Amino acid sequence: MNLIIFFVSSYFIGNILTAHFLIKIFHKGEILGEGSGNPGARNAGRLYGKKAFVLTFLGDALKGALVIFIGRMLELSALEQLIGLAFALIGHIRPVFFRFRGGKGISTYIGGALAFEPLLAVVIIIAFLITYPFTKSFTLSGLGSFLVLPVAVDFLHNSVTSMWGFIGITIIILLAHIKNLIEKWKS
Repeated sequence: MNLIIFFVSSYFIGNILTAHFLIKIFHKGEILGEGSGNPGARNAGRLYGKKAFVLTFLGDALKGALVIFIGRMLELSALEQLIGLAFALIGHIRPVFFRFRGGKGISTYIGGALAFEPLLAVVIIIAFLITYPFTKSFTLSGLGSFLVLPVAVDFLHNSVTSMWGFIGITIIILLAHIKNLIEKWKS
């Protein structure tokens, strides 16, 4: 029963769209109808500047970290924590409170991944720096760096189960970006 409550709560934590609340409070605007319409850090930054980007990124990353920390407090297994993170991502990408129109989940994924294993920050940065000269795209290089995380987690934790958890989460992120990836592939 605790596990079901954790998963459902994780989904609803994901529903808290930082950009929506920041823009509504500080700018009296509605980010879902502005710019790309995406309530994520990138759109907030484009529309309202670096401060909006940073605050949105941190707020959304905190959601992922919070889910992992709660999972640890409940003494859940690594896989159960990662499933909770997957529910938070789904809640961010498809939030019921916003008619299933959410962000892409990058910040939430990064926050959860780093809370799960802080050394993944180094892996993400190195993978990004290696791929960016070839792709010249923040989106492709960022997503590409996430593809390395399952292997890194298996190496760092010697856990096939955690690796599979990260594979599942990475698939969720890739599916959220499928439209962008198709557009990049065509160009």
